[in-house]
Amino acid sequence: MPRYARDVAVVAFAQSDHLRRTDELSEVEMVMPVLHQVLAQTGLKAGEIGFTCSGSSDYLAGRAFSFTMTLDGVGAWPPISESHVEMDGAWALYEAWVKIQTGEADTALVYAYGKSSPGSVRDVLTRQLDPYYLAPLWPDPVALAALQAQALIDAGETDESALAAIGARSRDAARSNPHAQLSGAVPQGGYQVAPLRTGDCPPIGDGAAAVVLAAGDTARRLCERPAWITGIDHRIEAHGLGLRDLTDSPSTRIAAERAGFFEGPVDTAELHAPFSSQEVVLRKALGIAEGDGVAVNPSGGSLAANPVMAAGLIRIGEAAARIHRGASDRAVAHATSGPCLQQNLVAVLEGDRA
Repeated sequence: MPRYARDVAVVAFAQSDHLRRTDELSEVEMVMPVLHQVLAQTGLKAGEIGFTCSGSSDYLAGRAFSFTMTLDGVGAWPPISESHVEMDGAWALYEAWVKIQTGEADTALVYAYGKSSPGSVRDVLTRQLDPYYLAPLWPDPVALAALQAQALIDAGETDESALAAIGARSRDAARSNPHAQLSGAVPQGGYQVAPLRTGDCPPIGDGAAAVVLAAGDTARRLCERPAWITGIDHRIEAHGLGLRDLTDSPSTRIAAERAGFFEGPVDTAELHAPFSSQEVVLRKALGIAEGDGVAVNPSGGSLAANPVMAAGLIRIGEAAARIHRGASDRAVAHATSGPCLQQNLVAVLEGDRA
């Protein structure tokens, strides 16, 4: 098991209801209730937080430095130690975890948000591609995920009925998640890009999430059963899709190894798999097979709600919440960024044993 300078835990998690549209809300209005909820769980005031870090995308917001506006949701006074990553909030959590490891803070507030409804998120996300060889062709995330899905089918690792079963299982699990955008029986629908049908793809919507991190005795004071981050790491694949085996995710495997995932069994796996085919890849990388007794995406995962820039942080928050309420003892949470699982973060969380 990895050993770090300080023991750090997720002590609180909150998220918004994830909706197809929130036209009546600004980003600040969407984030504020979530921040109030997560702080209320700990009894902390904003001024008592040692470090604040956010994750979002200016491309989604349609303006530069958009994250500075949502700081209004945190509060302008007293002045705070603050940072931002132009990535999923899981990477904001990583930065906050590092800050606490250095001893510069004992607590951290991490939040992330995304509003995909105002424009075409499929078009927006083409801007993250290689600007010379890929972006001019405008392949959107669904088209690229379809290439990955077809590669898996051609390799004999899955088929369309198995992919449909992943979507059905995820949305059935989301029946117990009051924040999910989709739950229950969802039609598989027609092809978005073959072999991916509507049911294999994530819903487009708006949402926000936040967690509070704390170190050592502070974590024990703020939370009855903290979710200790016993390992965390992130790795990235080659930028060029043609240089990668799309049926595998070595970056996930390496991050998991460095986080200590393979040192013991887990009972929960919250995997950031926006497409059903990507769960197949992640299970392979982590060695999680059907029938292993691991609850995979018991929240419904990204097939039930996929707020861009917050979905990865939600995976960590959902895994931590299961530890908080005693439903899990050791969990793995995964976040991804970029096309076809290009960059991957893995965190291992554990609760105190009785």
